Amino acid sequence: MEAMRTLGKLLQVIGLVILPVSMMLQITTGSRAATGAGFTVSTMLVMMVFGVVIFAIGRFMEGYAKA
Repeated sequence: MEAMRTLGKLLQVIGLVILPVSMMLQITTGSRAATGAGFTVSTMLVMMVFGVVIFAIGRFMEGYAKA
């Protein structure tokens, strides 16, 4: 159960890191070299939803490990 608790905390940290990273990638899109793909608002939103889902899964795992 300790491994599940640790994994849950790790997923929470990953989820919290993804959110500002996606915002920074969106903000700095204009200052980077054009690659053709671009980093659109929809890509940022997908990354942010992914971060929230990963955080929630980590929270559930951590809570389940404590029970």
